[in-house]
Amino acid sequence: MRTEQKHQLALRRRWRVRKKISGTRQRPRMSVCFTNKNIHVQFIDDEAGVTLAAASTLSKAAPDRDKLAANVASAKIIGALAAQAAKEKGITEIVFDRGSARYHGKVKALAEAAREAGLKF
Repeated sequence: MRTEQKHQLALRRRWRVRKKISGTRQRPRMSVCFTNKNIHVQFIDDEAGVTLAAASTLSKAAPDRDKLAANVASAKIIGALAAQAAKEKGITEIVFDRGSARYHGKVKALAEAAREAGLKF
């Protein structure tokens, strides 16, 4: 499959997911972004257009951040770290936004770690 076609399919998948979900102050959107090297998670209130909390493999709060990468093991750590950051801001319920990624592998590991840490999806 050509690179342009893969990118276009991912973009359409992202749009399809985003038109169905949006976050509020009581139940923000947990947006997940995977790059080749890092994982980024944000809790977003779409009504106000504000990021309420965030976690990343680059954040200073991450333990051993120089050893973290965009893999399943790191996704579990970042999922728990993101849930902890959300709980500190008083967030217990979220809407999960997987972006253009399919729900398996890293995305599934991150979501399950956040659930185990106490977030309700």
